[in-house]
Amino acid sequence: MLSSVVDNVPLVSACIKMFTNMDPTGLDPTYLSYFVEDGLFWHLLTFTAGVGGSLLIIGSAAGVVAMGIEKIPFFWYVKKISLIALLGYLAGIVVIWAESYCPFLM
Repeated sequence: MLSSVVDNVPLVSACIKMFTNMDPTGLDPTYLSYFVEDGLFWHLLTFTAGVGGSLLIIGSAAGVVAMGIEKIPFFWYVKKISLIALLGYLAGIVVIWAESYCPFLM
């Protein structure tokens, strides 16, 4: 959700640096499996950073352009759209989680 206020590029960059330099010594192998290439953590990170910007209209470049071209007021967007965007955001997280824990869904 932070990506709706802060640009997602530095957020993703910070996560990449934090989790690619992990010392696996003494950590649970199941926990480490989330951070391997194409692991659950990276799926959730890309989804949340990309979609999180839609929670507020100012969180994405397309939203800022829409505000300018269509004259969409910020608080109108918060009242009418943000809840719908949040529900879609949470549903997407649930789907990603379900796919990773229920292999028969894939």
